[in-house]
Amino acid sequence: MWEKRSKVMFGSSVLIAGVLLVQMGLYAMKVLAGWDLHFNLVDVCSALIRTYFIPELAYVLDALVFYTLFFLVAAFVRQIVLSARTYKQLRHLRHEGHCTALNQAFCRSRGEEAILVVEHPAPVAFTMGMWKPRIILSTGLVKLLDHNELKAVIYHEMFHQKHRDPVKTFVLSLVAAVMWYLPILKWFRHHYNIAREVLADHYAVNRLGSGQDLGGALVKMLKYGRTAPVQAAVSFSDTSINYRILRLLDPDMDIPLRLPFAPTMISVQVLLLLCSLFLIEFS
Repeated sequence: MWEKRSKVMFGSSVLIAGVLLVQMGLYAMKVLAGWDLHFNLVDVCSALIRTYFIPELAYVLDALVFYTLFFLVAAFVRQIVLSARTYKQLRHLRHEGHCTALNQAFCRSRGEEAILVVEHPAPVAFTMGMWKPRIILSTGLVKLLDHNELKAVIYHEMFHQKHRDPVKTFVLSLVAAVMWYLPILKWFRHHYNIAREVLADHYAVNRLGSGQDLGGALVKMLKYGRTAPVQAAVSFSDTSINYRILRLLDPDMDIPLRLPFAPTMISVQVLLLLCSLFLIEFS
């Protein structure tokens, strides 16, 4: 159920954002490069606004299109730079002994360093990286948790690493922030994060055969509330930690998936408006 739910959240967000971004991109190329578009939603909206409504509103539409595209590219480039800079800084804090021991214990068959342990007093655990995700742990976490609790955290993060959750989370966070006029995207992102954390917990519990150690790690991390330093990361203790503890106590517990009324209505009205303008033009 949770796997299907996460796919629905991710697929819906990508579909909605992707369709609008493609249309906006084509419209921008028409304005900037004079492309002859025979089938473009944004161009239809702009033409109808100029013809039947206040012509100046077309400039508002133009501004929205170029705002969305500009900040999308700017945020993406910024994240690439920030991720590279952060990982470089973390490499300087590398704890050689812990890195060697944990990679030999968990990643020997993969022939690569997938776990990086850094010198830091606070307990931190997250998976970062868009192209090649790596698990980041702190020496504070290694000292705080016992052996089995640490294994539970590593297995949890290995799930995120295996399924490339950092890049997926970044994509949803990016479109939700840039396309703020579709508030349903923010709701999709939030519930996608919950679903992925629950699935990662399930993976860790299945590997260990019990939820006791994972629960112990969550309780110890609860008071710290450390978050990942960059968006292209998934933190162990950053999402719905109280709910996750309750689920370990009661595996049958569930969150009803109900679309929020106001964000849904606003998003639907925006999409219907664009679609209706499109149908009027080409009917």
